[in-house]
Amino acid sequence: MLFTSIYTFLGGLGLFFLGIKSLSEALQVVAGDVIRKAIRTLTTNRIAGITVGAVVTTIVQSSSITTVMTVGFVNAGLMDLTQALGVIMGANIGTTITGWIIAIKVGKYGLLFIGIGIFPLLFSKRDGVKALGRIFVALGFIFMGLTFMSQAFKPLRDTEIFLSTLQYFTADGYLSLLACVLVGTALTCIIQSSSAMLGVTIALASTGAISFQTAAALVLGENIGTTITAVLASIGTNTNAKRAALGHAIFNVLGVLWVSVIFWKYLDLVDWLVAGNPDFVGANGEKPYISAHIAAGHSIFNVINTLLFIPALNYLARAVTWMVPNPKSKEIPHLKYLATREGNSPSIGIAAAEKELINLSEVVQEQLLLTRDYVRSKKPQKTAYDKIHHLEDVSDSIQTEITVYLCQLQQAKTSSEQSRRIYAIIRAADELESIGDYNAALSRHRNRLEETQTSFNPAVRKDLRTYFDSVIGFYEQIHQCISNDGWELSGIYNRSDLLTAEANRIRSVHLKRLSESLCDPISGMLFSDMIVSLRKVKSHLLNIAEALGADGRTANRQNIDEDDDL
Repeated sequence: MLFTSIYTFLGGLGLFFLGIKSLSEALQVVAGDVIRKAIRTLTTNRIAGITVGAVVTTIVQSSSITTVMTVGFVNAGLMDLTQALGVIMGANIGTTITGWIIAIKVGKYGLLFIGIGIFPLLFSKRDGVKALGRIFVALGFIFMGLTFMSQAFKPLRDTEIFLSTLQYFTADGYLSLLACVLVGTALTCIIQSSSAMLGVTIALASTGAISFQTAAALVLGENIGTTITAVLASIGTNTNAKRAALGHAIFNVLGVLWVSVIFWKYLDLVDWLVAGNPDFVGANGEKPYISAHIAAGHSIFNVINTLLFIPALNYLARAVTWMVPNPKSKEIPHLKYLATREGNSPSIGIAAAEKELINLSEVVQEQLLLTRDYVRSKKPQKTAYDKIHHLEDVSDSIQTEITVYLCQLQQAKTSSEQSRRIYAIIRAADELESIGDYNAALSRHRNRLEETQTSFNPAVRKDLRTYFDSVIGFYEQIHQCISNDGWELSGIYNRSDLLTAEANRIRSVHLKRLSESLCDPISGMLFSDMIVSLRKVKSHLLNIAEALGADGRTANRQNIDEDDDL
C-alpha cells in the first residue's frame, strides 16, 4: 500500500512537472511577441514594471523564470534596481494563475485534453497550431498528474501515523502556523518550484488529508521558498543583481509576516469572497470547494502585498542597497552571466538579446559621435583616440556575447519565427560591430593626417563635415528603429540612396580637385579613405534595417556600393 502510494505520487508529480514545463514552452511560442514587446517597453514607472512582471509570468507560467531573467537583466546593466523590484512584484501576481489552472475541476478529462492536442502537435506544419496542440497536451498532463497525486494521498486520510503527525501542522495556533510556513518553505526550496508545491498542496487538500487553513499556511511558506531560485541565480553576479534577489526575498518574507499576524482574518476574507465551505466534504470523501479557496488565497495575498509595497518600493531599494554595499572595485555590466542563467527560454532570451542589441547600438553611436569630433579637431587628443578604440573593444565583446548567447539559445526548441528573429539579431550585432571597426579606422586616418603634417583644404573639410553629419543622421534613424522596433523600409531605402548619390557627387568633385592639383595628394588619399569608411557605415546601417525590419523573411535588396576607391 505504502509503495503504491509513493510511486503513484512520484509518477503524478512527474506528469505535473512535465505538463507545467510543456505549457510554459508552448505559451511562449504562441505569445512570444507579447513577451518581447512587454520587456522592450519596460520603463522606470513602477506600475509598468509590475504589469510586465505579471504578464510575462502569466505567459511563461513560472515566477522563477521571470525573477531569474530579472536578475540577469540587472546583471547585464539593462535594468535598474527599482525596475527589477517592480517586475519581481508583478511576477508574484502572475504566478498565481497556476493555482487557478490547477483549481479547475477537469482532472478526469486529462486524457481528453491529450487526445485533442496530440494530432495538431504531431501532424500540423504550422508552429502556431503545433503550439496550440501542445498546450492541450500539457494541460492534460497537469490534470492527470493532479489526479494521480490525489489518488496517492487518499489512503493517508485513514493512516494513524499521518493523522498524528498532522496535528503539529494544523495552523490553529501561531506555533503550528509557523511550522506549516517553514514546511512549505523547505519543500519549495528542495523542489525548486512553487507551482509544483502548490499542486501537491491542492492535491492533499482536495482529498481531505489537510484542512484549508493548513493548506493556506503551506502556500505562504511556498511564497518564501520560491525566492531561493533568484538568490541562487544571483551568486556570482554584480551588486545590483544581488540586491534584486535579496529584495525579492525580503518582499515575500515581510508579506508572509504581516499576513501571519492576521492569518485567521485573512482566511475569513477568502472564505467571504469565494463561495462554498472550503472544508465541506462530499459523498466521495473529497472537498469540492477547497481548490478555489487555495487559489484565491494565493492571489489575494500577492495582490494585496504588492499594493502595500508599491509606495514603499524606493524604501525597499534603499534598504537592500544598504544591506549589499557597493564593492571597492568598479563593476562592468556583462551579458555572459545572463546567458548561463536564462534556462534557454526562447522568448525571454530573444527579448534579452534585443535589449543588449540596443545597448550595443548606443555604444557604437557614442563612438561614432566621438569619432566625428576627433576627425574635425584641429589638434587630436590621445585620450579621445584611446576612448574610440576602447569602445571598439567593448562593441566587439558585446557582439561576441550576443552571438554566443543566441547560438546557445537555438539549442532549445524554437519556432521558425523565433529562429528568424535570432538570425536577424545576430546579423544586426555583426553589422554594428563592423561600424565600430570603421569608426576606429576613421580615427587612424585622422592620425595619419597629423603624422604626414598635411591638412584638408576648406572645400574638402566642408564635404567631409556635411557627409559625416548625414551619415550620423542616418545612424540616429536606424538606432530609433532598433529601440522602438518600428521599421519603414521604403523611407530607409530612400535615405540610403540619397547618401549614395551624395557620395558619388563628392567623388566626382574630388577627382576634379585632384586633376587640377587643388588638393594635396596625401590628404586627398586620406579624404578618399574617410569617405569610403563613412559609405561603408551607411551600407552596414542599411543591412541592419534589412535584417531587423524584414526580420529575415524577405530577400535583401541588392546593396552594393562602388566605394573601394574614390
